[in-house]
Amino acid sequence: MTLTATFEASARPPARSVPRGLVFVLPAVLLLLAIYIVPIIVLAGFSITDYRLGAMNWDFVGARNFTAAFADPVFIRALANTALYAAIVIPAGVFIALGIALLVYGRKSSRAFWETAYFLPVTATLVAMATVWQFLLHPSLGPVNTAITWAGFDPVSFLGNPALLIPTMALIGVWQVLGFNMVLFLAGLTAIPRDLHEAARIDGAKSPIDRFLTVTWPMLGPTTMFVVVTTSISAFKVFETVAVLTKGRSGSETLLYALYLEGFEYSNTGYAAALTLIFLAIVLILSIGQTLRMDRKVHY
Repeated sequence: MTLTATFEASARPPARSVPRGLVFVLPAVLLLLAIYIVPIIVLAGFSITDYRLGAMNWDFVGARNFTAAFADPVFIRALANTALYAAIVIPAGVFIALGIALLVYGRKSSRAFWETAYFLPVTATLVAMATVWQFLLHPSLGPVNTAITWAGFDPVSFLGNPALLIPTMALIGVWQVLGFNMVLFLAGLTAIPRDLHEAARIDGAKSPIDRFLTVTWPMLGPTTMFVVVTTSISAFKVFETVAVLTKGRSGSETLLYALYLEGFEYSNTGYAAALTLIFLAIVLILSIGQTLRMDRKVHY
């Protein structure tokens, strides 16, 4: 046997390597099927029927649930409320977290304290925190309105005025995501080589703003893209705040709360399944669209 033939024989993979690899992949594939694929298929099956929870029979209705959704004023209102909520939470949750990260990153001895203080809301249960916010914003007993009254203004009914419900819950949502986004930005800032800042200073970027625009902001591109996508998904998944603070009154329903009402309060399983597919499609399109749009501007 020649040396070339010996080398080719040794480089040839074993015959049983492919089946063995499939064995290692199989648990993950089964888990993916059980948790994601099969439930979505079942959900799609329910969405084209008029099935109600507990019913023994149902009829095939095709796309009627989907057309009914876009003719339903409650769903349209929930969609508009969720869009307004996301329009406030996404930019505020990203840019305020970036500003806090820049301030905390410059701390020396107190950095650990500020990191812990800002990250605490992430570790807290949002249902419990919503109850605390309900007390803080109470029109007569809450300290927020006490301060407003002390300043000479009339008390504000943050949770009773329909025009203020969604913005108020959005501010709570911003407070909830700030800590997590701040930690992500801190990790991105730590990964930026200090030599780049020195080179920018030598090239004429004397002020911190110039160095931020020329070095820090471009280098934070991957982190910013991840933060924007995760914050967008979190914004569209708002549920606990609505369930605790308003229970959907005064037209404050959001997409997930509307799904909850249709599926568990009214037992309209088929219609709720159709709303869920619409919700998943909106989140998927938004996430993919943001990723593709921002990926072209990211410096890796």
